[in-house]
Amino acid sequence: MTPSWASSGLPLFIFLFFVVFHRAQLTYWLGRGAAKGALASAGKNGLRGKIAAWFEGPVPKYGARLLEQWGIIIIPLCFLTVGVQTAVNAGAGVVRMSWKKYTLAMIPGCIAWSIMYGLGMLAVWMAVVRAAAGSVWGWLGLAAIAAIITAVVLMKRRRGRGQRHEHLHTELTQEAVE
Repeated sequence: MTPSWASSGLPLFIFLFFVVFHRAQLTYWLGRGAAKGALASAGKNGLRGKIAAWFEGPVPKYGARLLEQWGIIIIPLCFLTVGVQTAVNAGAGVVRMSWKKYTLAMIPGCIAWSIMYGLGMLAVWMAVVRAAAGSVWGWLGLAAIAAIITAVVLMKRRRGRGQRHEHLHTELTQEAVE
């Protein structure tokens, strides 16, 4: 996965830094583009419509809410998580945060991410992939883990929707009584 010249030491950290830096910047710029152009594509079919729907969906909105709630400190902190990174980086673009401010806040997170992955997270991930690649049981185990995670996420979403509908029903009932 990593080039041979970046297998360890400082070259590995530099390689990982540039990987995460470019990924975060791409996500930010996609968020900015979405804020400008995806709204015009809302409701359309095809790839543009799907991209617009994603940026109108929960992930970028969640990132924007985190930015509102925590401020700029959430940007470097999001690199220490799994799953929140994309939301925060896209959210920063969607809310049209200044590129300079975003980039300055992002750099410490990129450094932390590259150190974290360079010191072991990447090795753990590669070991899991290698173990699964050589065994049918390994692949089945990874598929089972993915299925469990998907089921948990879907159940939480359904509960959240049910609670929102219940709350809306309560509000409408109270308004009707008044």
